Amino acid sequence: MDVLFRNVRELVELADKENKLISEIMIEQEINMSGRSREAIFEQMDKNLVVMEQAVERGLNGVQSVSGLTGGDAVLLQKYISSGKSLSGDLLLDAVSKAVATNEVNAAMGTICATPTAGSAGVVPGTLFAVKNKLNPSREQMIRFLFTSGAFGFVVANNAFISGAAGGCQAEVGSAAGMAAAAIVEMAGGTPAQSAEAFAITLKNMLGLVCDPVAGLVEVPCVKRNAMGAANAMVAADMALAGITSRIPCDEVIGAMFRIGQSMHPSLKETARGGLAATPTGQALAAKIFGSAVKVD
Repeated sequence: MDVLFRNVRELVELADKENKLISEIMIEQEINMSGRSREAIFEQMDKNLVVMEQAVERGLNGVQSVSGLTGGDAVLLQKYISSGKSLSGDLLLDAVSKAVATNEVNAAMGTICATPTAGSAGVVPGTLFAVKNKLNPSREQMIRFLFTSGAFGFVVANNAFISGAAGGCQAEVGSAAGMAAAAIVEMAGGTPAQSAEAFAITLKNMLGLVCDPVAGLVEVPCVKRNAMGAANAMVAADMALAGITSRIPCDEVIGAMFRIGQSMHPSLKETARGGLAATPTGQALAAKIFGSAVKVD
């Protein structure tokens, strides 16, 4: 098994040295590691893209979770965009609404594509299908968006963690937002180095984010965290494309996230025993849904 890169520095250096896109380096790495053909790998990623597309579409039509905690917010955002009154801009809010749509489908027990987890599945497709309307990419470029996201996700998963149980929400939505930002930059014509800067800018502004799901369900605050992750990714991508850099290198930001996650109290890592889950309202909602509140620390 030939691993072409283990960290972001190696990834960017390889892309620059061979004058290739990050997505191409990731495709080659997948070929080397899996032994599958390029065609088979592309076909599988295209299937993932279809799942994402269907989830966004379903969410924008309106869904409701069994618990009643989430649903319908993606529709509200689209209506607000159509009103012409948005303050933060239609493109950004479109990304937010499509991220929310995906996670509302997840909360409603629908099919989504984990990117990198189910709880953070909205950020990558949300931003992708929003910038699609701005950049008009080909189908191949959309698939490459996912490979670029995957390259950075690969680094995080192998050098830190991507689960809320291991490292808090910074590891889930933080990683997803960084992955999306890096992919947006490539799709917009940025350099591999700019993709790395976008990831670093995104993640370092989500460090310390805890995982505190109310009633232990991947709904509150998870859905809205995907919304903010998508917004973060969009802004960070623009900053990187403008030439702004992170003073702390990308790999060091990932390392900081890992250490912060290790030091987090267990109540703040997906146990529903701290943070928002431990608030009076959070406890009341848990009791309403399950008949009893979750024990808090």
